Amino acid sequence: MTSDQATAAVVDVLDALQVPYLLVGALSSNLYGIPRSTKDADFLVLLSEGDMAAIAARLGPQFRLDPQLTFETVTAKTRYIVHLVDVPYRIEFFRMGDDPFDRERFARRKQWSLLGRRVFVPTPEDVIIVKLRWSLALERPKDAEDARGILAVQGDRLDWDYINHWSAVHGTRELLDRLRASIPAV
Repeated sequence: MTSDQATAAVVDVLDALQVPYLLVGALSSNLYGIPRSTKDADFLVLLSEGDMAAIAARLGPQFRLDPQLTFETVTAKTRYIVHLVDVPYRIEFFRMGDDPFDRERFARRKQWSLLGRRVFVPTPEDVIIVKLRWSLALERPKDAEDARGILAVQGDRLDWDYINHWSAVHGTRELLDRLRASIPAV
């Protein structure tokens, strides 16, 4: 099974179980910016009691749910990790919490044709905001580069009032300004 097939299988299961989700992380930034490789697919999910067990069961024997529950560092969301058996690829499910930004980006989600199906994805503005937040909080250069790539590709098509608002809320405005200044004029 390839990484694309695994991600598509997860989307199919989430749709079949009617679990609301967003495909986030590197795969969402690849849609709007400069693509890079990744060894995982990240989903923000609105889970009800028992949904994760149902997801794992429906995915089948090629997938293995890690029994150790973890937490995402920036917003302390519950994280479930599903590994592909015999393939160095994993699926990470981040449970929707009470973070106001997460609630707003989830409400703004849209569908994109990807992997031969309709997939729920965040807007480019929301991907930028998350990447700025993660880059600053976790000191991860790849997140800053992802944000910079989206800024460079999307440019004036972005809702700058929205981005500026959330970057002020999250304390990432200085990083945003630095990344914008580093993009050569066309």
